[in-house]
Amino acid sequence: MVRLYGATDVGHTREHNEDTFLVADLEAGAVIHFDHGTETRSEGAHGLLFTVADGMGGAAAGEIASAMAAQVVFEELLTRWRTVEQPTAELFAAAIKDAAEAANERIHAFARENPQHRGMGTTATVAGLFRDTVYIAQVGDSRAYLFRDNKLILLTRDQSLMQRLVDAGEISQEQAEASERRNIILQALGPEATVKIDLTHQQLRLGDVLILCSDGLSGVAKAADIEAAAREESDPAVLCHRLIARANELGGPDNITVVAARFDGNGLRSVQHTDSVGHQVYPLRGTLADDEEAPVSLPPLAPTPASPSPLIKNTPMASPLITGLRAAASGSGPRIDANTEERKARARPIMMLLLMFGLAISVWLVWRLFFAAVPTA
Repeated sequence: MVRLYGATDVGHTREHNEDTFLVADLEAGAVIHFDHGTETRSEGAHGLLFTVADGMGGAAAGEIASAMAAQVVFEELLTRWRTVEQPTAELFAAAIKDAAEAANERIHAFARENPQHRGMGTTATVAGLFRDTVYIAQVGDSRAYLFRDNKLILLTRDQSLMQRLVDAGEISQEQAEASERRNIILQALGPEATVKIDLTHQQLRLGDVLILCSDGLSGVAKAADIEAAAREESDPAVLCHRLIARANELGGPDNITVVAARFDGNGLRSVQHTDSVGHQVYPLRGTLADDEEAPVSLPPLAPTPASPSPLIKNTPMASPLITGLRAAASGSGPRIDANTEERKARARPIMMLLLMFGLAISVWLVWRLFFAAVPTA
């Protein structure tokens, strides 16, 4: 049995809410609404779906991208998964991955057909419950946590510049959390034609609580804040609203979205000290698991399908960074200005005009000096 709830809030700074969440019963093929507080569902033969998406792109583009991601993932799972007569864990994991990739293709195509939304995108944390295991497709820096045995464990890995630098040993986790560049992500659904999903899985135990959130929560609240709330609040609805209130207490600089699910029932075993918990890659071709053996390094300056350019969240239009990634991340170098190249382009005609004017003056002065020195007949 699963007790679940989801909520979103615009925060104290943003004018619009670009976050989206969707919770659905895949067995019934229906979205779950929370008009009356916490809902209770059984796992069912085809499981449950939990999605949190954080859009970006300016104007209404971010709202469109996050809503499209959640809806397309749900629709794709209804098509690819709900009709499967003999469901298996392998088929479910593949369906979660394929649904996230389909959302990327749909958002990218929409932006291409609507130039005013060029560059739109969204993060996505898509968690699917099948039997006693949750499978998570991750793109960007929204997060999934597991609260177990009074401890909060991060299940996902941020696809961000800061996380890449932490993994490379170039900065500490504390420096990453304090950096002004922590909103630079390496992947999102939509900006690129292809995306690589980080597909992970986690077997659940009796009393586990799954928490999905946008960085409107994780970017301002400490893990200890989330852990304390999960320890003290057993009702998922109360937990979600408490976490949103905490983010707003800390300034509410971004939209805040939280989905929480508490797992109980005879179908789950009790916690064992030998249990593996955390970021556990699910081995499936075409995901980031293909790159697990590759050494950690900074992303290349030129984007490739496997390594797209970083994107800046919470700006009027997400734009790729071209140079200065390392210096910008550490704060030791010049600030990155996405408009520098545009200003240079506007200045070139003026510089050329000044150069030609200076050359004309030089020729005139030489001519005067030469003919002034030559006697007339």
